[in-house]
Amino acid sequence: MTTTVTPVIKESRTAPRPGRPARRTGSNVSRPGFAWAAPAAAFFGLFAFVPLVLVAVLSFVSWNGLSDPEFAGFDNWTKLLDDPVMLKSLWLSVLLTVLGVAVQTPLSILLGVWAAGPQRNRAVLSAIYFVPLLLSAAAVSVLWRAVLDPNFGVPAQAQWLFGDGNLFGEQSTAIGVLVFVATWQFTPLHTLIYQGAARAIPQVLYQAAQIDGAGTVRQFFHITLPQLRNAVITSMILMVVGGLTTFDAVLILTQGGPGTDTTVSAYYMYQKGFKSFDFGGASAIGLLLVLVATLISLIVVRLSGYDKMRSTMEGL
Repeated sequence: MTTTVTPVIKESRTAPRPGRPARRTGSNVSRPGFAWAAPAAAFFGLFAFVPLVLVAVLSFVSWNGLSDPEFAGFDNWTKLLDDPVMLKSLWLSVLLTVLGVAVQTPLSILLGVWAAGPQRNRAVLSAIYFVPLLLSAAAVSVLWRAVLDPNFGVPAQAQWLFGDGNLFGEQSTAIGVLVFVATWQFTPLHTLIYQGAARAIPQVLYQAAQIDGAGTVRQFFHITLPQLRNAVITSMILMVVGGLTTFDAVLILTQGGPGTDTTVSAYYMYQKGFKSFDFGGASAIGLLLVLVATLISLIVVRLSGYDKMRSTMEGL
């Protein structure tokens, strides 16, 4: 007599229950629902998206701030494109942004990597260095305006170095002052970004490099810099947005002078709106700045591959 045994297949404990989605692993890791982002989305929509829509609407009207707005079509945009001061201000904004990135990026990386190390008195020196970050842009501008005053400031006492002492009388020196003041104030912020990123680099990489005989310089260029890639992109995007919206320093230090040699787009927008009472034209300038900053940021993200970055903690 032959007995047939039918195997009993037990349900796996890891099998998904009916009505319950399976938990994804690997690259298809599950993410939190939209409810987690709802408070931030509401805040952004109320204080960023809605004002941006209103600015876009104002860019197509003629309004002096007192009378009723009148629809003007594309007149504001046509005047903007034909305005030589506007084109010059846009170029100056891009120039200040490029110079800011070129100066602040290497300086911030070096200071950030140093601050992440075990040097003696590093914490005290880092705290002192971060003091400019605690001051407002207006306060910093007033401070350096007094220090660089051509009559009573440092240039007046050291004419052998500064010539006639008027650093705000020439375009090249005035732009140099703006770049210097921005570097003095905002380099600590980017240093903090690189400090955190440098501390996250696994020490085993440096230990392996030491075993292979790599010195400090080779470790910096072959380990530290590649590991700081995502921090560099984040820092550069912040610099681009900050550079294109520079206003406080220009208002207090140079007032757009000499002439219009330091009239950047944000300051020209202020002149249009609050001096010429052309709020339609000022809104067009503001919207144009948003578009340019967004375009440059997207180009940086796309060329760097930052949009393909995935965190190992994603979905937890």
